[in-house]
Amino acid sequence: MSIDTSAPGRPTALSDREECLLVLLLCVAAGLRVLVFSLAFPFFNNVDEVAHVDLVLKYSQGHVPRKIEAMSPLTGRYITCYATTEYLSRAEQLVGGKVLPPMWTRPQWELNAHLQQSDSRWGKLANHESSQAPLYYSWAGFWMRLGQWCVSSDGALLYWIRSLNVLVMGALVWLSFVAARLIFRERRFLRLGVPALLAFFPQDAFYGVQNDVLVPLCFGVAFIGLVRLLRDDSIGWRVALMTGLALAATGLTKISSLPLLGVAAAAIIFRSWQLAKARKLKAALPALMLLAVSAVLPLAGLVCWNKAHYGDLTGSAVKIATLGWTRKPFAYWWLHPIFSAGGFWTFWSELAASFWRGEIVWLARPLAWRPVDFFYSLSSALLVGAGMVSLWPRFKGATELQRPPLWLAVCLCVASVGFLAMLSLAFDFGDCVYPSRAHPYFVSGRLLSGVLIPFSLLYVLGLDRLFDRAKSEWVKWSALGAVVLVATVSEIVIDCPVFASQFNFYHMPANFDPHLIVNSEPQQPPTK
Repeated sequence: MSIDTSAPGRPTALSDREECLLVLLLCVAAGLRVLVFSLAFPFFNNVDEVAHVDLVLKYSQGHVPRKIEAMSPLTGRYITCYATTEYLSRAEQLVGGKVLPPMWTRPQWELNAHLQQSDSRWGKLANHESSQAPLYYSWAGFWMRLGQWCVSSDGALLYWIRSLNVLVMGALVWLSFVAARLIFRERRFLRLGVPALLAFFPQDAFYGVQNDVLVPLCFGVAFIGLVRLLRDDSIGWRVALMTGLALAATGLTKISSLPLLGVAAAAIIFRSWQLAKARKLKAALPALMLLAVSAVLPLAGLVCWNKAHYGDLTGSAVKIATLGWTRKPFAYWWLHPIFSAGGFWTFWSELAASFWRGEIVWLARPLAWRPVDFFYSLSSALLVGAGMVSLWPRFKGATELQRPPLWLAVCLCVASVGFLAMLSLAFDFGDCVYPSRAHPYFVSGRLLSGVLIPFSLLYVLGLDRLFDRAKSEWVKWSALGAVVLVATVSEIVIDCPVFASQFNFYHMPANFDPHLIVNSEPQQPPTK
């Protein structure tokens, strides 16, 4: 480690090896944070975790749904044994201010009775997520099969599925470092600040079982490939293949990632036009063709599958019908309250807040604190806006090589937010609880998870430009540290009630095995 004496007040310089070790520590810290919180949240959270776990169980058994199916009997048993009512029950609805105790604390005869009723009770509940793209469930299903060799109880197996998110978050932090280093090779605060922000990003989607968690990882790889495509004069076949497969994986994970694929396609076409203008397209054409084929063929297979089994290209029509949504005529879109100042702020503030902290509720109330939500909404708008403004040549916030990938990041963020705004306009949500006719805003921030790396790049860039006149780089690090501190401390304080739940992993006995109990001699309740 050496001291940079050419710039007084600048922090100690790090070698490439030391930077990599520091980022690896951030990866470990991010993974441990996800693990600790994942074990604290009981099953099954309000963000459709029941439906996602049901699909993971089916895929682990080699069963791929071909229609909107009912929950499997095994899912019903898991719900009976491990589910808590603490997510959606209001405090005033609890008996004596407390939830019913976990099944592992009740008599065996009571557990047997509930298990015998679970098939008829839960087997009638339709899984509206059945038409979801298969990649996450295939991966998580394989991970579950592996877990059956590593853990000894069903409860631990459920948390084992969640532990996959630990690997995802660690890999995501490393990918953010790779992307930042590609773009900001000479700007240490930016290339290290981006992974530092992501390592402590408090999005609670990573604490449950759901397919949103895989999108930022898949598209993170694709984003790095697109950055190289926009930056390099020559395109190698390895980069082309990696980018194409990563784009395909993004689409095979979540249908709501369509805006990301659209922007990526536009970027590839734009780069092809640039190469044609410079008379370099002929040399790059084989790599571009490989990229297109590797991206389009898997997605075409998914489209054909959806059309054959669900009746439309995306597989979403049957889900929309199950939820009770109907499409509004285009003329009625303009009557939406989002076109008023108050309505737009409601949409943006709730979307930005849920993008940072997530959507899990506890006792029917969001795990949120209004001042922190306001900070998330305001800082996202101001800092991302500052990052965008700095891309104009007159502000000298980026070089000629840095501007194309950063404008790509801007387009990705705008397209993703615009897609959710369009969904808010396009549907009459009927009797659906969320979104609803009374509050017709699609503000699920987890659906923006694919832009976690592009957003972090712009956010930290805005922070860098805001304190550009500071004489010491420590001012920028202090500002970023303050953001991380607010996110981390508020998350710990807000989620404290969850850690006290008797239903989470920390309170679950290691020897609880409902399979042994239900197969044992039947027991009757004590007679009076």
